[in-house]
Amino acid sequence: MGQATIQQVAEAAGVSPSTVSNLLNGRAERMLPETRERVSAAITRLGYRPNRAARQLRTGRTRTIGLIVPSVGNPFWGAFARELEASALAHGFNVLLCNSERNPERERDYVEELWDDGIRGMVLCTSLPSLDHLAPIVERGLELVTFDRPAQADDPGSVVSISIDNVMGAHLATQHLLDLGHTDLTFVSGSLGSVNRAARFRGFCAALEAAGIQIPDTPGWSGHDDVPFGDVEAAEVGRRAAHEIFDRPDHPTGVVAINDMTALGVCRGLRDLGLTVGVDVSVVGFDDIILADLYDPPLTTVRQPIAQMARLAVEEILSHGTRAQTEPGRSVLLRPELVVRESSGPPAQRRAADS
Repeated sequence: MGQATIQQVAEAAGVSPSTVSNLLNGRAERMLPETRERVSAAITRLGYRPNRAARQLRTGRTRTIGLIVPSVGNPFWGAFARELEASALAHGFNVLLCNSERNPERERDYVEELWDDGIRGMVLCTSLPSLDHLAPIVERGLELVTFDRPAQADDPGSVVSISIDNVMGAHLATQHLLDLGHTDLTFVSGSLGSVNRAARFRGFCAALEAAGIQIPDTPGWSGHDDVPFGDVEAAEVGRRAAHEIFDRPDHPTGVVAINDMTALGVCRGLRDLGLTVGVDVSVVGFDDIILADLYDPPLTTVRQPIAQMARLAVEEILSHGTRAQTEPGRSVLLRPELVVRESSGPPAQRRAADS
């Protein structure tokens, strides 16, 4: 038996071939829900598979979304990729995943390769300060959504950005420690040379300043010249920072880390030094990856609503083609949420005074 045709699917569902085509091409809003379900059932029953090569020749694009992340070595990006793929599949799109290591040349190369393969919609997870390396291909019609990076003044006009308020998130984390009674805090990160990392550091400093705590000349640990962004090495960055910061008696009592993997590395480093997380030193992360709740003690962190953000990114890609070419992009900024667990508690001296 040969492969089913679109005409056979239409006949089985009792609709026209154009109705089947509307569903296959992401135009399901043009039909009633019961019609959509009937067509989907016929596609499944007949095992119909669209001819992708023919569709690309006809439309100049594939039903694939390009997703470029820094590195799935950080579980946050793996979780986001899974959520984005689920949203894309619900609309009949596939996802092609690339890892850029936050390198602008790799970002550009991947974008150009995906474009050459007929992929016109891409989600770029980057927080590099500039998108100049992608401006020429955006001008050619690339439908670009940036994730984890608020819009910047010199971004191409059509780019859509989706991010949380990183300043607010770090402020929430820092304020939580201040409310517990901590006054000697440090910020641990790899390089601060990205938009979101710099924003989180600003949030940390702003919370200290609002509490009337003088910001020291070096209020955080961003490593040394040989410390990278830390997407792959994040845990080791945190562990290294813990050994340098806490191997002395007058160490800080609280840590705000750039992300959860760095925070977990800090926790490991504190254990190396014989310190108890949540008792001797409180640690707060950022992202709420799956490991945060599984660690011992469970990690207090700032949650990003990645399922909602992934859904918005896919919707922006799908709606991009319906917008006028001259219509500007937009910036979506979502609120983070503090999740309090056992890695944070009152400082030891306050705990002793209260007992």
